[in-house]
Amino acid sequence: PCLQSKPLASVLKDICDVWSLPNAERYALQYADGRQTYITESDQEAEGLYSGIQSNNLDVKSDSLKRLASLSQDVTFAQEFINRNGLKQIFSIVEEGNDTGEILAHTLKAFMELMEHDFVSWETLSAAFIKKVIVSYVNMNSMDASVQRLSLSILENMVPSSRLLFELVRKEVTLDRLLTHLQVTNTQLQLKAMALLIALLLAATDAERRNIIHSSEPLGDEMAHYLYVLQSISLNLHERRMRTPMDPYSQEQRELLQSLRQTAFESESETPTSNFSTERRRSLCAKEFRKLGFNNSNPAQDLYRAPPGLLALDNMVYFSRHTPNAYSRFVLENSSREDKHECPFARSSIQLTLILCEILHVGEPCSETAQAFYPMFFGQDHFFEELFCICIQLVNKTWKEMRATQEDFDKVLQVVREQITRTLSLKPTSLELFKTRVNVLNYSEILKLRQTERLHQEETLAVPVLELRERLKPELLELIRQQRLLRLCEGTLFRKISSRRRQDKLWYCRLSPNHKVLHYGDVEEGVHSPPIESLPEKIPVADMKALLVGKECPHTKEKSSGKQNKDVLELAFSIVYDVEEYCLNFIAPTRYEFCLWTDGLNMLLGKEMTSERTQTDLDVLLSMELKLRLLDLENISIPDTPPPVPKPPSNLNFCYDFSHAEQ
Repeated sequence: PCLQSKPLASVLKDICDVWSLPNAERYALQYADGRQTYITESDQEAEGLYSGIQSNNLDVKSDSLKRLASLSQDVTFAQEFINRNGLKQIFSIVEEGNDTGEILAHTLKAFMELMEHDFVSWETLSAAFIKKVIVSYVNMNSMDASVQRLSLSILENMVPSSRLLFELVRKEVTLDRLLTHLQVTNTQLQLKAMALLIALLLAATDAERRNIIHSSEPLGDEMAHYLYVLQSISLNLHERRMRTPMDPYSQEQRELLQSLRQTAFESESETPTSNFSTERRRSLCAKEFRKLGFNNSNPAQDLYRAPPGLLALDNMVYFSRHTPNAYSRFVLENSSREDKHECPFARSSIQLTLILCEILHVGEPCSETAQAFYPMFFGQDHFFEELFCICIQLVNKTWKEMRATQEDFDKVLQVVREQITRTLSLKPTSLELFKTRVNVLNYSEILKLRQTERLHQEETLAVPVLELRERLKPELLELIRQQRLLRLCEGTLFRKISSRRRQDKLWYCRLSPNHKVLHYGDVEEGVHSPPIESLPEKIPVADMKALLVGKECPHTKEKSSGKQNKDVLELAFSIVYDVEEYCLNFIAPTRYEFCLWTDGLNMLLGKEMTSERTQTDLDVLLSMELKLRLLDLENISIPDTPPPVPKPPSNLNFCYDFSHAEQ
């Protein structure tokens, strides 16, 4: 601000007065003279090179362009050259297309250096210049590698500057052409081709990304391989951090660790830690690091293992800085749980980073034939870190679904690994789609998939086996019916529940051995299986009209809502009987007894068994019966269709002649 409001000489005089330096005016004049001399020399150099690049002598022209490329890094020289309309001469050299090799490389290098200073907008480039760079330099096979590398760099800088330029480059430079540049041995050319592809993907919309990477036509094997190579090379940029353990003496790494603690806890603290003694502050920090989920009092020790090394720390810091709300919610939510039920953030992050490195093959050399790539990788900057942010929140979600404790840590991470790999196998086209699908694939879905796959492995879902299951069902259902009726014949002890309070009175109900009459009556405490003759009340099965359950029962309709009454509703059932429709009301002692009695009563009424216990029992019996039936077929594959019946033999028409007497 002072330089803008006061002359330089005055500013220098003030500085000299503060520091007691003499001759302030002399210093100012010397600086001004030196600056003026520098500007004059730049002006003369710019004038000379402006003339030199127009020379008909190729040696002079080449030397001038080479020096121009070197001096253009200086902002003062660049401004002087551009003021002389020097860019127009560079455009002319490119558009006329007569120069090749070194002259063209120096020209493009000078152009790039001049454009770096932002004196001229990329949108001012002529269509002829852009087309020349794309068609003649980038899309040509027989072209100098240095020229192609510079041309790709020019296009990379053009793409994000203007929507119009993006559309032009996307239309003219095809994915096939960029993948061709990845086949060469020139590493710099490969890098520039990858940089342009990433620039195109970052500037594109979701729909355009789909068109660039995975069009409606299936990708060829070669193209899929080079996309895999591009992905593999980019992911392997994380290898150095992955294989570097934490250095406890590194100030930068210690500050990253402290930032994790401060983001999570210091914003919540009312008393600044600077007011505490050194010992108290150290104790508080150690306690907060334990809340973050580090195993050791010194958190650096948790990061000695490499892999994942410093990459785990990078991921945790990225998560805390880019999604601070989710980070704070994760840490504070688990800090408030019981010790054995809290999900350790740091320990989970370290293990998750290792899992992601294994799934994405970070640090592994590129395969010469592999074609596996993830379309969502190409549309996302900081792909690995963003994927980590989604998956670490998935860890917390799965932890809660599994109601896990510290002893279940490995089990939870195994489920998370399965959730990630299954979702990645679906090839989601964006991280948002990945996030949606991986969250839908919750713990219960994983269990269902495991069960289905186990059945497939056991071949219990083969067509012949399914047919066998259907044949066995009637027989096994009849077995379940017999068990239900036998249970009713044994009887059950029920408690009486009034509308006012729970009573200690007990009553017993059982079915007669011939299944014709229900006997019931009050019993004393301690009597578990009274004889049928001691139960005075009877209901003929023929008089039973209907079975009511839950809210339909008359003894539950007037009860108020509440947890106890809700439990009663789940266990209540009633028998409607006689012509005047009396009701016998039951409250089953357990859900298991409720299922047995409602199934048995439905059978007596000529209806199907509908309880959840029926399906469970049927599944268990079917599984056992099938395993017994298929025991002899172990390790033999069962075909979906039966083998063809062979044709009858040609000598099937035979008979024994009894007319001949035995000799």
